[in-house]
Amino acid sequence: MATIVEQLAGFTKNRAQFEELPEQVIKESKRILLDSFGCALAALGEKGAEIGVKHGRALGGGNPEATILGTGEKVSVFGAAFANAELINALDFDAVVPPGHVAPYVIPGALAAAEQRGASGRDLISAIAVAHETSFRIGKAMDYLRDINDGKPATPDVIGFSVTVFGAAAAIAQVHKVDEGTIANILGIAGSISPVNSQRAWVAHAPSTTIKYLLPGQLAQTALTAAAMGELGHRGDVLILDDADYGYAKFIGSKRWGKEVITSGLGEDWRFPSELIFKPYPHCRVMHALMDALIEVVEANDIRPAEIESIRAWGEAWVMEPIWENRVVSEVRDAQFSMAHGLSVAAHRVKPGKDWQAPELVFSPSVLGLMARIAVEPHPDWAAAVSAHPSARPSRIELTARGTTFVAERSYPKGGPSPDPETYFTDAELVDKFLHNAEGVIEFSAATAAVDAVLNLESVADVRSVTGLLRAVEGAKV
Repeated sequence: MATIVEQLAGFTKNRAQFEELPEQVIKESKRILLDSFGCALAALGEKGAEIGVKHGRALGGGNPEATILGTGEKVSVFGAAFANAELINALDFDAVVPPGHVAPYVIPGALAAAEQRGASGRDLISAIAVAHETSFRIGKAMDYLRDINDGKPATPDVIGFSVTVFGAAAAIAQVHKVDEGTIANILGIAGSISPVNSQRAWVAHAPSTTIKYLLPGQLAQTALTAAAMGELGHRGDVLILDDADYGYAKFIGSKRWGKEVITSGLGEDWRFPSELIFKPYPHCRVMHALMDALIEVVEANDIRPAEIESIRAWGEAWVMEPIWENRVVSEVRDAQFSMAHGLSVAAHRVKPGKDWQAPELVFSPSVLGLMARIAVEPHPDWAAAVSAHPSARPSRIELTARGTTFVAERSYPKGGPSPDPETYFTDAELVDKFLHNAEGVIEFSAATAAVDAVLNLESVADVRSVTGLLRAVEGAKV
């Protein structure tokens, strides 16, 4: 009987070609790419992104194979993948799906490989689809950030997104069009050289590393290395996902290993679109339902920050941890996860986008001052609601201003599918987000052309015609 790795290889080679993909999978794969492009453009000039771009240039500036998004510069495949991974995730604005952030880890390697080889839009769609489905399924088999035990949040001792290395490697193999046996070796190698799951340390420490949960550029490079080694002839460990005693789940730190989730219905039942979320706010997703409610209150009642006497918030129960409770914002990236800071920015009625992380807003006396009047607590119904539906995020805001307390509540945040159809992020909303992110970075005509190209990616003969549109205007920070 084929091992899990061999079944994933067969899925990649035989069931994830463009002609085999369901319409919804094609659509969401294109939407993920458009959103990722916009997040990368918006991040140009951000401190961490700038570090990633500099390192990407250093990894291969003399080997012009693939583009660093937004800059127009071509560097090596490894350099472009590293830089683009850092750009996509820099503002924490990119799409999320279990096991968490996936796009910045799995798209950059495949995109760089597609540019190097002049691959078609159909090839890139297939790569994005197989990367997300593979990452989602393996992530679902392991411990998860929002695990619940006896009706209470039960954050595992080890958490993280390292499993995306399998999806990232499969995507590159898909673009390279290698045979099924080579794909199996690539996946086996990817598991053996996977980065560790260090996210729990990041969550527990404040101030914590500005690298965040897992360096996207590192994982993108790991996947590229696995693909190269497999294609050059190294043999991978095809038992690495089957062995409960010595395999991947054991050494990556998961106490739960429901490996049947990985292969059940594989190739027939595509699951990642059911939990795919696009982020309306450049801030950790844990705050989004609260932000939806808070923005409703301040806009409907024309409330200014100086008028706010207090904000009480009840939200995600599992985030009462140092990284989210932190109120000492010394780096812009600290603000991406501070709950009090995020609500303070939301109350200032600035259109969500890169401006939310502009230093002049992040460190403004008004934003920092309002933080002291904000209290965040776990919502008492959180565990029960999340157990009933994975998209549930019961949240409540009580804002007191002008001697009156205004109240707003949410069951599901904006951004993804849920029992409330209003939460789905429409194509029009996604395009608006992209154009806002691209504003001041690339020409408007190029931005609209990029939207058209990505949403019709199956008609694109060479993906380099798309990345070529994402070139910064003169004077933009790159």
